[in-house]
Amino acid sequence: MSQPATTTNAIAATPEGVTPAGASSTEPRSLGVRIVSSLGFAAIAIIGVLIVLYAWQLPPFGSAIESTENALVRGQVTLIGPQLSGYVFEVPVQDFQFVKAGDLLVRLDDRIYKQRLDQALAQLAVQKAALANNLQQRRSAEATIVQRQAALDNSRAQVLKSSADLKRNEALIADGSVSRRELDVTRADHAQTGAAEAQARAALDISRQDLQTVLVNRGSLEAAVSNAEAAVELARIDLSNTRITAPRDGQLGQIGVRLGAYVNSGAQLMALVPDRHWVIANMKETQMAAVREGQAATFTVDALNHRRFTGRVQRIAPATGSEFSLLQADNATGNFVKIAQRVPVRIIVDPGQEELNRLRPGMSVVVSIDTASQVQPVEPD
Repeated sequence: MSQPATTTNAIAATPEGVTPAGASSTEPRSLGVRIVSSLGFAAIAIIGVLIVLYAWQLPPFGSAIESTENALVRGQVTLIGPQLSGYVFEVPVQDFQFVKAGDLLVRLDDRIYKQRLDQALAQLAVQKAALANNLQQRRSAEATIVQRQAALDNSRAQVLKSSADLKRNEALIADGSVSRRELDVTRADHAQTGAAEAQARAALDISRQDLQTVLVNRGSLEAAVSNAEAAVELARIDLSNTRITAPRDGQLGQIGVRLGAYVNSGAQLMALVPDRHWVIANMKETQMAAVREGQAATFTVDALNHRRFTGRVQRIAPATGSEFSLLQADNATGNFVKIAQRVPVRIIVDPGQEELNRLRPGMSVVVSIDTASQVQPVEPD
């Protein structure tokens, strides 16, 4: 019974500020645990922030790879349409069929155009006959000139003869060898031969003018022949345009025309997709600082289970995509919000890769451009 009292007295006798021997290690240990826990939480938070910065490639982390999901496969899709109007006479192809350059796709009713070609050929024959007749007229006019030149020479000879007769008779009239009546007849003959010479000279001038008319008319007839030949060629072109053929190798889309339908000029009948493809990646303007033509690029195709293909930057657009839009944005109204613009980048696909033939225009892809890669020259299309 005396021990508890002794213990109580001992505790009471302990000086103020002196820690009992049994409680000396409890409080420092709790403080250390709290410090370690705080440091561990801070370390975990810092590591998490660093992971987020690394994932988003934010400072102080950075990457030479510039990526975007705003990218599509493109191709030279050709819309096939007729140049003429008419009824569809034949459609020998089917949806999604592979065709070669020159294969018949659609044939229109060509009966009218055949008749127009025959009509143009007949008109050409008429014009050629007129040109040949002009040549004959020229030869006839030249012969007429020769004939009238001879007539003029004959008239001149008759004038010389009548002049000599007149001088002789005028000399003989004095001695009575020639009567007055014979002298009058000689004078009349001389006047007549002079008039005949003037008439022959005028006839020669007329024949020369006729030849000039024939020559001038020949130019008009030659132009008419050229016009008829052009009409024949146009008729042949129209006739050939009734056969719509494939302009190049490729695969057809859906056939939008059926047998017996009437189609107008320029109507869309089908589409032809060749096997040449490229990628258009719409990069943010903030990603374009290090992008150059010739840099290596890769892209994965969503439709092919993220199959990876390689290529190179071929060209960079001269302006952002918004500059090519039909409706231009007006930022002068006071409600401007800064948005990163997109710059289209054309990426050519490296040939010889597996499953390259499975690419289709319009497929979504994810593009990555290695801005640290060596720039190599890219051959133009």
